[in-house]
Formats: sequence, C-alpha cells, structure tokens
Amino acid sequence: MSNADRTKWDTRYREGAYAERGHPSVFLVDCLSIIQLPVNKALDLACGAGRNALYLASLGFDVDAVDISAEALLRGSQAAEAASFKTISWIEQDLDDGLPAEPSDGVERYGLVIMMRYLDVALLRSAAKCLVPGGYVLAEVHLQTDQQVAGPSSANFRAAAGELKTAALGLEIIQYAETVCHDPDGSTVALARLLAQKKQ
Repeated sequence: MSNADRTKWDTRYREGAYAERGHPSVFLVDCLSIIQLPVNKALDLACGAGRNALYLASLGFDVDAVDISAEALLRGSQAAEAASFKTISWIEQDLDDGLPAEPSDGVERYGLVIMMRYLDVALLRSAAKCLVPGGYVLAEVHLQTDQQVAGPSSANFRAAAGELKTAALGLEIIQYAETVCHDPDGSTVALARLLAQKKQ
C-alpha cells in the first residue's frame, strides 16, 4: 500500500469506521469449536481494530495483530486495555512489504494464522510457513459475484472463484466453501472461506 492508503485507513478508523463491528468472525468462532490447536499463539493479518484478536485473547491466546493503520491499532489496544487483555502485540506494518518477521528466519511459531476480509493469497501462503506442525490457516475473503452484496465494489479486492483455495498449497484442506450468506448485522455478503492444516 502507499502512504495515501495508510492515510485513507487512518482517517476511516479515526472517523469511527467499523465501530459497530465488535463481534468476532462467525467463521472463526465456528472453526475454533471443531479444531484443536497445537499452541495458543496466533497471527492476525490485517487485523483492523482487532475484533478477532480480542476474541482470541479472551480465549487465552497470545496474538500478533498486524495492520497498516495506526488508528485501527490504537482502537484495538484501547479495547484490549479496557478488557485487561495483555497478550496481544499490536504491530503496525504495511503487509504489501511482507510479514513483520519473515518465515525465512526459520522459526515456526504459530498454531493459527488468520486473514479475515483482506485479500492477499501470496501473503497468506507465506504466513503459513510460520505455522508449527499441526497448526491451521483460517481465512475469509470477499468473493467476486454478480449478486448485490455488501463489501468492496472493485473486483480487485474480491477473490475469484477458487483463488483462496490456492493459499492452501502444501496444506491439508479441512473446509473450503464459496457462499452467499448473511453477516450478523443482516447484510448479504459473498465470501470464500478456508480452513487448512499444516501436516504433523
């Protein structure tokens, strides 16, 4: 992203964007009810104001929460402080420049990598290299569709059919679906959802 993108997202969060979206991802909640993670260390890519990071922290996870927007991270850190969550590291990083710590450092550290409503398949594939054996990738992104749905208007920010599935290269796919459904706020969304596991 450019400095203009950073400024755009900072402005949106400063003006209260997504303030009503405090609930964690339904897909994340559902998946965590059926999987057993090898370690409670998670990486939340493009975390925004941290709704999913906060949920993970409430379950006892240590979370590295990464986003380009300092304003979003500030909102998340304030919510964490209010809830007395001390296990989230808020990391300002332009994900176009890669991960905060590249997988080439040889350290497999995460039991879970999540990427919610942000499309970067190459980044997700790279982050999967940081999983410990038995760890999971969980992703949910907007899907290209001809239907009237909420979310990005540009196809550049929506996955093509089958695109998200390619992020699971070398992993075992546990769940994959492309669907039109309703968010908790009632809006209709088109989503691709992936849950994949690194082999033991």
